[in-house]
Amino acid sequence: MYINELSPVAGSTHVNKRKGRGHATGNGKTAGRGHKGQKARSGGGVRIGFEGGQMPLARRIPKRGFNNIFAKPLEFVNVSDLEAFEDGAVVDAQALLCAGILSKCRYGVKILGNGEVTKKLTVKAAAFSETAKQKIEAAGGKAEVV
Repeated sequence: MYINELSPVAGSTHVNKRKGRGHATGNGKTAGRGHKGQKARSGGGVRIGFEGGQMPLARRIPKRGFNNIFAKPLEFVNVSDLEAFEDGAVVDAQALLCAGILSKCRYGVKILGNGEVTKKLTVKAAAFSETAKQKIEAAGGKAEVV
C-alpha cells in the first residue's frame, strides 16, 4: 500500500453545499437564510444566550455561592475499597484503574475514610481525608500525597 492509494472510508466524507449558486441547487438566491431579518444579513445574528430581549435563562435561574470553573474534580475511593489489594502493595491511580475500582481518573484520587482497611498498603493519592489517613496508618501502611 502506498500513500497515493489511500482513500477515506465510504460515507465518511461528503460534498460541501455550494450556497447561492442558482435555484436549481436548492440553496440559491437567499442561500438558505430566508427573506430579510437580522439573521439574513452579512455578519448578522445574535450572541450566545440572547433571547430577543427576554431575560436570558442564565440570568433567570438563581445562583448561590462560588463556582470555580477551573476546579479539577477528583475521583473518590473509600478505604474499604483498598481491601482488594494484597498486603504490602503500592496503590496509586493506575493500580485502582487496573483493579476496576475506578473507571476513569482524569485529575487524581481522593481517599475517603468510609469502611476499614486491615492490610499494610502504601497509598499514593492527590488527597486524603483525615480519617482515611488515620485508618491507613493504623493498619501499618503509608499515605503519600502526590
